Amino acid sequence: GLVIGEVPPHYWETPYSQPYFDNSSRREVTATVGQAALLHCRVRNLGDRAVSWIRKRDLHILTVGILTYTNDQRFQSLHSEGSDEWTLRISSPQPRDSGTYECQVSTEPKISQGFRLNVVVSRAKILGNAELFIKSGSDINLTCLAMQSPVPPSFIYWYKGKRVMNYSQRGGINVITERSTRTSKLLIAKATSADSGNYTCSPSSSDSASVVVHVINGEHPAAMQHGNSSASSLRWRPVPLLALTTSTTTAAFAVTWNWNWSSGGLLLTWLPAALANSWRRHWSTSWS
Repeated sequence: GLVIGEVPPHYWETPYSQPYFDNSSRREVTATVGQAALLHCRVRNLGDRAVSWIRKRDLHILTVGILTYTNDQRFQSLHSEGSDEWTLRISSPQPRDSGTYECQVSTEPKISQGFRLNVVVSRAKILGNAELFIKSGSDINLTCLAMQSPVPPSFIYWYKGKRVMNYSQRGGINVITERSTRTSKLLIAKATSADSGNYTCSPSSSDSASVVVHVINGEHPAAMQHGNSSASSLRWRPVPLLALTTSTTTAAFAVTWNWNWSSGGLLLTWLPAALANSWRRHWSTSWS
């Protein structure tokens, strides 16, 4: 006895006609500072009900339908006509925006689904020391990582000062970037003193990182990157070949020997006996 197009009065009371959430959406989202964060809520059988987004920590209503109910205009509800998806978009998110957000449907009683947002600061990191000393003629080899980046960076640029190294006209420069591993390598062959300077790695959507490179003709005791010329670099290794003390003086002394393995040179160091004894005790426990 129904006219085509009508539905029985009890149809809207059946459980199959009530709104329900499609659980295929990601419930935990990680975003980086400065990149828009999107939370996708899918509601089936919505009918004439309204979808709202609530910030859980203070129960603040952010959006109702496609209208924004907060003075913070970074929050916006996105919805296409006829779609089951209601998306909360947060432009330029900050770490303080991390937390739980609820997608709420105006049924009686109300139903809701929680989404966890983590906003992180993506930083670049150049492996090694913050200051490197390279022997002239060696290769400069720098490796950069994009840390805490939820998605691979779309690009990673290298700079020397303000000059982009990726497109440098100097021969012998090679940049190898692997988006899947979020790494980039800068290789400079046969470095000269003109290659000294501040080198910066700058991935997209990440804070940059820098390292100071010194290309030198002489020696430097620490932070030396040897590149292809490591065989000719200076390496010192202490060898306790001899320890002597004098019996005719009140202040006794001991002599220690250091051998330069590349040049064959020998370095003798005289120490007060008290310091030498302490040195020998340390050496006897650490030598193997």
